[in-house]
Amino acid sequence: MRKGRQTAAAAAVLVAVGSLGLAAPTASAAGRTAATAATTCPTGWGSLPEHGTADLAPHSLTDVRTGRHDCYDRIVFDVGSGTGPLSYSVAYVDVFRQDPSGTVIPVSGGAILEINVGATAYDPETGQTTYPGRPGKALPGVDLTGYHTFRDTKFGSSFEGVTQVGLGVRARLPFRVLTLPDRLVVDVAHTW
Repeated sequence: MRKGRQTAAAAAVLVAVGSLGLAAPTASAAGRTAATAATTCPTGWGSLPEHGTADLAPHSLTDVRTGRHDCYDRIVFDVGSGTGPLSYSVAYVDVFRQDPSGTVIPVSGGAILEINVGATAYDPETGQTTYPGRPGKALPGVDLTGYHTFRDTKFGSSFEGVTQVGLGVRARLPFRVLTLPDRLVVDVAHTW
């Protein structure tokens, strides 16, 4: 009989706790927690220059596209399949100068990120254009309307195996660089 009273008492405690709202979180509370976690922005990015060097391997730039995310804006350089690792350099500059002429190309925004990708805007074997960028002009097909961080893009040049782009951003914000076999990705955070 004593065991029956303990079981009944335990059941009564569980019912009381549940009626006080101390039970497991409801689906809506769990959803709010998941939504909060989803918008937690990454930390640890910086604003110092980043670069990756590799043997000069033939890559051709085929497209440049952008995307908006909760915590950052993204620019992607599609380079097709090359024969080796992709080289790059990404750094904030005071003035965007076309390589090799040194001509200043105005880029709108509070800061300018110069991106150099180890890929040509033409096929190295045939000389045929693979990306229609024009020096000093906005990147073809890139519309930055509604972006939080990105303000402007300008094509610099495609010279000696490297394509140069100026990216105007709202301020000198943290960024990261990711490389994949067929693309270079640059993310710029919305805030510090």
